[in-house]
Amino acid sequence: TEADWANWTPGDLKRYSDHVIESFGIDRVMYGSDWPVCELAGTYDQVIEALETNTASLSADEKLKLFGANAARLYGLED
Repeated sequence: TEADWANWTPGDLKRYSDHVIESFGIDRVMYGSDWPVCELAGTYDQVIEALETNTASLSADEKLKLFGANAARLYGLED
């Protein structure tokens, strides 16, 4: 919601997702949203799609970590 609400693109956000992953490493980051606030500038699906686009170069294992495995580990939800 800090971007231009009417004209943002996934590319506008890429430097931020890249910076976070480079700074903390894939084992220490997880997806989170600001829903429902994000709906001021786009749908929840658009937010997910933007992160998926910006992390397309990650391996399948890295994507699993980002989108759930790291959270499961951190919150003790693993079997």
